[in-house]
Amino acid sequence: MLERIQKMLGNKAEQTDKTHVFDENGAIPKHIAVIMDGNGRWAKSRSLPRIAGHRQGMKTVKEIVKAADDIGVEALTMYAFSTENWKRPRDEVDFLMKLPQEFLTTELDELIERNIRIRMLGIQQGLPDFTLKALLAGEERTKNNTGLILNFALNYGGRTEITNAVTEIAQLVADGKLRPDEINDALVNDHLYTRDLPDPDLLIRTSGEIRLSNFMLWQLAYTELWFTDVLWPDFNKEHFYQAIAEYQGRARRYGAV
Repeated sequence: MLERIQKMLGNKAEQTDKTHVFDENGAIPKHIAVIMDGNGRWAKSRSLPRIAGHRQGMKTVKEIVKAADDIGVEALTMYAFSTENWKRPRDEVDFLMKLPQEFLTTELDELIERNIRIRMLGIQQGLPDFTLKALLAGEERTKNNTGLILNFALNYGGRTEITNAVTEIAQLVADGKLRPDEINDALVNDHLYTRDLPDPDLLIRTSGEIRLSNFMLWQLAYTELWFTDVLWPDFNKEHFYQAIAEYQGRARRYGAV
């Protein structure tokens, strides 16, 4: 039974450096969500500070964004910092808050050249001014781009997102602008951060953990899940293509037979 479950989750136990070829004429996920996990363990295994893992992980972000853009993915959502990550050591949090600014300073011109649009998903309140300023500037400079939508889920929590949506809907009911019997899935979806995006077709999580960690809890209802033991700093486009190939081999029934 365990082997069958592992196979369903994307052959998590079988890691290889072999190049994995997906069908370029097959179904490419329109929206891919990624839980980038393992930076700290990557650094620890090399007797380096955790921030070294985060810096190396940023290089992986660059590679995967380009790989997704090259094959025609429409939206890529990267779980960069959760609402729970504030519990980490102060020096690590401070470093993580500087990464968006560093990434956009060095990569924004190429992202614009690639016609990529940048967006932030999460709570702006509580973010350092320099972090928020960099993200908003990136959104502004790429707002008219029509290619890949690159979402950074920063200060993001799935339960908070749903709670905020429910609160907004409850206020509409209280104001007499909405009847309770008018509430449905589509209405809830319209109050989420991802209201104008398709739900993820594929979720990738690195580092061997098999959980969602409060990420896109509503949107992942029928998403195909793919897990790998590879730590995020070691993850590359060949692993990414392996996930695409696995996705193409699955049958998506959405509850039907």
